[in-house]
Amino acid sequence: MDLYQTLLRPLLFSGLKTDPEWLHQQSLKVLGWLDDGSANQVSWVLAQMERSLSLSDPRLHQPLWGLNFANPMGLAAGFDKDGIAAGLWSRFGFGFAELGTVTFHAQPGNPSPRLFRLPLDQAVLNRMGFNNQGAAALAEKLREKGKGKREKDAENLTPHSTLRTPHFSLSPIGVNLGKSKITPLEEAAADYVNSFRLLKDWGDYFVVNVSSPNTPGLRSLQDKAQLEPIFQALQQENTAHKPLLVKIAPDLAWEAIADVIALAQHHQLAGIIATNTTIRREGLQTQKLSTGNPVAEEAGGISGVPVRQRSTEVIRFIYKETQGKLPIIGVGGIFTAEDAWEKITAGASLVQVYTGWIYEGPWMVRRVLEGLLQKLDEAGLQQIGDAIGISSDR
Repeated sequence: MDLYQTLLRPLLFSGLKTDPEWLHQQSLKVLGWLDDGSANQVSWVLAQMERSLSLSDPRLHQPLWGLNFANPMGLAAGFDKDGIAAGLWSRFGFGFAELGTVTFHAQPGNPSPRLFRLPLDQAVLNRMGFNNQGAAALAEKLREKGKGKREKDAENLTPHSTLRTPHFSLSPIGVNLGKSKITPLEEAAADYVNSFRLLKDWGDYFVVNVSSPNTPGLRSLQDKAQLEPIFQALQQENTAHKPLLVKIAPDLAWEAIADVIALAQHHQLAGIIATNTTIRREGLQTQKLSTGNPVAEEAGGISGVPVRQRSTEVIRFIYKETQGKLPIIGVGGIFTAEDAWEKITAGASLVQVYTGWIYEGPWMVRRVLEGLLQKLDEAGLQQIGDAIGISSDR
């Protein structure tokens, strides 16, 4: 029995009008305590959690960019912006996790309330505005987690073993970079580079986020003339050749997406994340938010089911335009194995979840992975990588 769906979610989604952001913050505090804990009781809890929530199967392994993803399911950026539980996400069954969005300058984000559930639409509206403690704080957080991991490993050394410097996480960690609100658009490239310089030793891959609707002017950076200097500056700094991706909006016209693809290929980016939240409001069943204001008049991006179809269409377009040669991380409206399979077969090498995980609970990842294994069997395929793009000609 899924205790989250039967007991906890009805309470959290009830008419008590509990602030979703407050609940999120409290959840992160607990997760951070678990991630940093060293007591035997904490270790036991983590072991039981991993046994219940994770699923290991070699058919789900996805090698990409020289990294080994145990499975294609990742946690999307936005949930753990400051790396509070960075070492914990593989315990929930995720094959990878993306931290951030982080900006060079710490910033409080937009005024509250700024996070709203839309249960009738299985969606979330947010206008957080890149609230985070800044790139330097995230770098220090990850350094401390790595230091703590090394110290724990040192305690377990045998006389014939040697101490390595392992990653603080059991799965790849991405870092999503955004522009600081106080930085003028014409100085955006330097702002992204400053964040990357601080964090490049701690992320396994990095994402240029130019598609959030919640920072004034940010989406204009998706324009070719403004995006090119950002890619150029980052790749010049990227001497270690870390995988660098760009995250795009679902609301771009096909011509604009084609321009981003061409730039990404020219500057040898590692891939594209498709897509961010949408600013469209068509077809929503939810008419008013908890503020009493009509949804159509509220600022912010919408994630979840309303963006599902469009994000898949964008994935299929990118896959066709690049002939499958530019890896895609698909995100937007994934709740079930069918949703994940749809994005993978459209062309996504990896997928990410956030809103679906909030609605479906911590057992969602395992259920989706079990469903993907069933899909592989039904399709007569051996590896999840064999499914990438097989429906792209439809």
